[in-house]
Amino acid sequence: MILAKGTWVKLICGASNQDLPSISDTCAVYAAAGVHCVDIAADLAVVNAAREGLDWVQARTGRRPWLMVSVSDGKDSHFRKAFFNPKTCPQNCPRPCQKICPANAITDQDGIIPQLCYGCGRCLPACPFGYIKSEEHFLSLKDFHSFFSTVKPDAIEIHTAPGRAKAFQTTIEAILKSQITLNRIAVSCGLEGHKTNSKILAQELWQRYQCLRKFNLKPIWQLDGRPMSGDIGPGTARVALSLWKRLRPIAPPGPLQIAGGTNGQTIQFLDSSIKPEGIAFGGVARKLIQPLIMEAQAKNKKLTEWPDGWNKAVEIAKSLINPWLLN
Repeated sequence: MILAKGTWVKLICGASNQDLPSISDTCAVYAAAGVHCVDIAADLAVVNAAREGLDWVQARTGRRPWLMVSVSDGKDSHFRKAFFNPKTCPQNCPRPCQKICPANAITDQDGIIPQLCYGCGRCLPACPFGYIKSEEHFLSLKDFHSFFSTVKPDAIEIHTAPGRAKAFQTTIEAILKSQITLNRIAVSCGLEGHKTNSKILAQELWQRYQCLRKFNLKPIWQLDGRPMSGDIGPGTARVALSLWKRLRPIAPPGPLQIAGGTNGQTIQFLDSSIKPEGIAFGGVARKLIQPLIMEAQAKNKKLTEWPDGWNKAVEIAKSLINPWLLN
């Protein structure tokens, strides 16, 4: 299996990302480039947009990655959106929030566009007046049965945190009530934002492992190095690999996937023939092809309807993921 060979690559579209045209094109591009899974928000409109892109690629190449949906067993930075009232901003404000936003979600007149915001949080400390706040944005347990029964994803990812073993099991039980067949349950957790260390994190993952065994579910352990920061620079790539190196000897059985800060430099920092079983690219994957998506939209087209832009986007995507697919 690909996960055992260490050539597994996942695209993270963002657990709060609702930019439907961009999601459709991004999923299509990276599916064509060769990813094995696309991870999206638990939102029916987002699922339909992602499937539109995947259908388009499958019809032309026969290739279709898994569709994974992300949920959380509690409060998590991946499941939030920023907001502020633009009328409160001084007219002479240099708008550092707008300059730092990687999703182009902050405009001169409208404040933050909710559909574009994926909750990275960079604008929160950037505001010199402290006007920007955030609010939680995730699917509640009571909606799991209806949503998953309708969507029937190939896999589900649960974002968890230390101290939430009971909430994790409750989440698993709510998922199982939908009676869907899943290839894997991915468990995403890291150290950033939690007062813990790698040994305790490993103990937490072992607790999750016992829960998954109880229900005969197969895991993928996603080690979230520095969440939503892969587009920043090589330093974040080092953080993601450092967490993997510390967890690898003490983690429970199952493939380890690195995420959170991963980018084109990540593979350069591997110092031996041993590498993670999988890697997930999020912010950097979206940022690389975003200019072409925006250019297509300016032409009132989808990227899949613009051959020159499509071919360029796929080549860019391949430059990011091929070192992992072929290594």
